[in-house]
Amino acid sequence: MEEILIHSWDELQKELFADSWNEELGRFRSRFAFRGLSDAGYRLETSLMRLGGKYAELERHLLRNFTKYAHRNVVERDSLWHWLSVAQHYGLPTRILDWTYSPFIAMHFATVNIDKYDLDGVIWAVNYVKAHQMLPAKFRKMLEDEGANVLTVKMLSEAVNSLTDLAEPAHDDIAIFFEPPSLDDRIVNQYALCSVMSGPTKALDEWLRDKGLGRKIIIPASLKWEIRDKLDQANITERVLFPGLDGLSSWLKRHYSPRMATSGV
Repeated sequence: MEEILIHSWDELQKELFADSWNEELGRFRSRFAFRGLSDAGYRLETSLMRLGGKYAELERHLLRNFTKYAHRNVVERDSLWHWLSVAQHYGLPTRILDWTYSPFIAMHFATVNIDKYDLDGVIWAVNYVKAHQMLPAKFRKMLEDEGANVLTVKMLSEAVNSLTDLAEPAHDDIAIFFEPPSLDDRIVNQYALCSVMSGPTKALDEWLRDKGLGRKIIIPASLKWEIRDKLDQANITERVLFPGLDGLSSWLKRHYSPRMATSGV
């Protein structure tokens, strides 16, 4: 896995859009998924992992009870993958990780927390096409038949009925990138993509190191203010990415926070 320390806004753009030229299409079409984090020390661990304790044993209980009670508010198909997506969206600890197709949105999440401006940030970039070349044959055939690069909830529902089925003994750990259903404007505006591992206990960064995939782009703390200000001018803000009064309030609070009030600055 490649680790890159950038030194300027221009250098960051170059790294985020690297390898985006598609010779076959004659277009700039990146095949990377991006995830921005405010602390470069953070790993690609799921919210389920961060729950702690015997979290792997609790996964099925969490999802079972979520689907039982959420029927009061959510009326949808009883697909495992739909329910996982809904649960992740509303904050239930799951084995899903949130990604985006947009490098600018990843930059937002790497710089949105002004309380961590004394720490380096990070943007993870993963070529999901190369990751999917390592999938079992049934998934690769499904992608080929659809002419797609990522799976959808519908496609996954046709291939996997339970999380136990996902961890087939015939293959190693796998990582799947899929598009969640467009539940609301937040998912649409964030150009959302998700990843899921075949088992609940292996962090994605471990898998990426094992497979020699992924790029870890380090953003120095000293560069965060410049990136943040330029993103705000480009309208990449909480007001857009989290439509509603909560997003508006978060944007205004951060926008009007004095620079000297942040730690380490």
